[in-house]
Amino acid sequence: MTQFTDFLSHLNPSQRQAVEHFCGPLLVVAGAGSGKTRALTYRIANLVLTHRVDPESILAVTFTNKAAREMKERIEKLFAERKAQADHGKPLNLLTPYEQTKLRSQVYKEITKPLWIGTFHALCARILRFDIDKYQSREGHTWTKTFSIFDDSDSQDLVKDIVVNELNLDDKKFNPRNVRYDISNAKNQGWSPQDVEREISSYKGRVIADVYSRYQARLAANNALDFDDLILIPVQLFRQNEQVLAYWHQRFRHILVDEYQDTNRTQYDLIRLLVTNGEDTRTFEQWQHRSVFVVGDADQSIYSFRAADFKILMGFQADFGDGLPDDDTRTMVKLEENYRSTQNILQVANHLIENNTERIDKVLKPTRGAGEPIGCFCFDDEREEAEAVVSQIRTLNQIHPDLNWGDFAILYRTNAQSRSFEEVLVRTNVPYTVVGGLRFYDRKEVKDIVGYLRAIANPSDSVSLLRVINTPRRGIGKTTIDRLQTAAQELGVPLWEILSDETSVATLAGRSAKSVTRFAEILETWRSRLDEVSASQIVQGIIEDTGYISDLKAQGTDEALDRIQNVEELYNAVLQYEEENEDTTLTGFLSNASLASDRDSNNEEEERVSLMTLHSSKGLEFPVVFLVGLEQGLFPNFRSMQDPASLEEERRLCYVGITRAQERLFISHARSRRLWGSRESATPSLFLAELPREFLIANTATAVPNYRIQSTIPERQQQRRAATQKSSKEETPAKPAEKWSVGDRLIHKSFGVGQVTHVFDNGSNKVHIAVKFPGIGQKILDPRLAPLERVMQ
Repeated sequence: MTQFTDFLSHLNPSQRQAVEHFCGPLLVVAGAGSGKTRALTYRIANLVLTHRVDPESILAVTFTNKAAREMKERIEKLFAERKAQADHGKPLNLLTPYEQTKLRSQVYKEITKPLWIGTFHALCARILRFDIDKYQSREGHTWTKTFSIFDDSDSQDLVKDIVVNELNLDDKKFNPRNVRYDISNAKNQGWSPQDVEREISSYKGRVIADVYSRYQARLAANNALDFDDLILIPVQLFRQNEQVLAYWHQRFRHILVDEYQDTNRTQYDLIRLLVTNGEDTRTFEQWQHRSVFVVGDADQSIYSFRAADFKILMGFQADFGDGLPDDDTRTMVKLEENYRSTQNILQVANHLIENNTERIDKVLKPTRGAGEPIGCFCFDDEREEAEAVVSQIRTLNQIHPDLNWGDFAILYRTNAQSRSFEEVLVRTNVPYTVVGGLRFYDRKEVKDIVGYLRAIANPSDSVSLLRVINTPRRGIGKTTIDRLQTAAQELGVPLWEILSDETSVATLAGRSAKSVTRFAEILETWRSRLDEVSASQIVQGIIEDTGYISDLKAQGTDEALDRIQNVEELYNAVLQYEEENEDTTLTGFLSNASLASDRDSNNEEEERVSLMTLHSSKGLEFPVVFLVGLEQGLFPNFRSMQDPASLEEERRLCYVGITRAQERLFISHARSRRLWGSRESATPSLFLAELPREFLIANTATAVPNYRIQSTIPERQQQRRAATQKSSKEETPAKPAEKWSVGDRLIHKSFGVGQVTHVFDNGSNKVHIAVKFPGIGQKILDPRLAPLERVMQ
């Protein structure tokens, strides 16, 4: 016991308070880099060693399988070290290999193996292996314990078969991928097909409900579950069978949940049922030898598109806790000491996130020195931005021997932004990897359009022809394609020779003949103009003639929007190539693109610069971070600028990006950016104006916007900030009504910087103004109500 108590002394007071909590509910608000994994690990160890809790009664939920493995490894090492001292009187690493293996085996058998540690999906699958045969759906469907788990591809194929073949629906109006998404979203809300029909009272809702119902029947017929079922069915089983719920309620007396801000409603229902045995959380009081310990940070909630609901974390105190103010509560602990980043980085992060209103008041406190100022740079365009970022990486790599390529990360809002950085990295021979995604020229939509271009430039490229002949879908089935391909092989001619012959197509393609002929005509039209037009004109023509973008727009999903942006960026890449090279032919561009996408020089084992979206960066950290593209409409994106809740999530995303940096942080934006070929002026992100200027260094006077955003910081948070900085600020009195004139410049909270073009005065003291915002257009505003500030000239 003494040894373990000494071990706890390594924790800071807040960590220790959380770890030593025994029974009852506890919310641990864990800021970025505050050691939450350590708190979770030591919490489990403390339950077992101090309170003699049986490891089998501990359930720990992690967000990823990687996090589960890391937690198990830490727990095993912790107990192995303790056992090495107790049994041998020396550290684990001084034991012989045989002794270490034997000791670790004992720890695994006695501690690690009995613990239930894993993701929601993995843990629920284990529960269902015990009890799924006791469950029956409302429609009477049942499963056995040998059920299969369908992956996303299996599920998508099943939905597609129901939509296209079973119901004969128009797959453009009811895109199978979209319908699958709607079903998944319904399950994450805990909805049955009947609930969907009730909640979405329209023809579309009825169709989705019908597909959902048939989909569940088909799953049951295959004795299969999809990923969403793994959580939804245990919830339904617990509600349906009191004995089953009672068993698991008694089994798991201590429940820990990591990344609680990322739980959805079905996951929350699962935890609530296990904790309270189905009783209302407001009346549940049976906390003897029982606890629920959740760890999370509302400021890092960035997955609403996956149905995550950070309000579940915000409501923990009302659900389970004592509901007292932060300073008085016994059911919440804040981990605010940050061990990752320098003081300057944390100051910037704290100032930014305090502009959000829906959060639990928290300030990241530095445990390290001030560090370097944050670089805030403005560039003419995205090309100059990419050149400068890569140049800075190369310089830092040269002057700091302790930094290798893997210590650098470039973070951006959308996947399409990677292209300009990739091209510079390839050209300068800097090794890199795209984390959580494909390299630009490896993305499906990019490969599709390049496939069209290759088929036009090289008639013998049958591989490219086969890739795009039914992309987007034009009703040319596999059987038809096989016939055409077989004929070409038997005749010993390129596939194009068959496709371009209308008589052959009419003979071989049957009902698909018109579609095949139209496809061939598109290619032939642009092939005949190869010597007359530029590569960019061909790309633009192919995009329009094939309906590629129209097909993506019809899908209406976030994934489709991301694909559209990548196609747009490919078009931008062609224009950039033409500006930089005398040879503007399609062949020249394709050769350049092939070099840019060449992966032969990349050694999988070597350290590489990381490129990733901000969403992919969650949970990672790097000594040097470049946060790029901070412009209105890009970051924050256009869709969030009309919705305060979405804008706050964009700000949280920016906060996550900033707090990935350990030693150095560079933030950049461009004065202009190419959008669908035309160069548009760009407005600096409103987030830049929310950063404290005293911690920034800039390359130009315009790098940091010279305007002030109207404060949205709650009074309590302003007081907290003032106390933290040990300075007091007088409240700013309300502004008197201002007079606006044509030509005045202003900053709008959502739209950014704009210029007044008209002033409407109806003579009754009601003045409206028309304001033009770059990249957005003209808006008519009431200056008394709109969140805007004058930009001083």
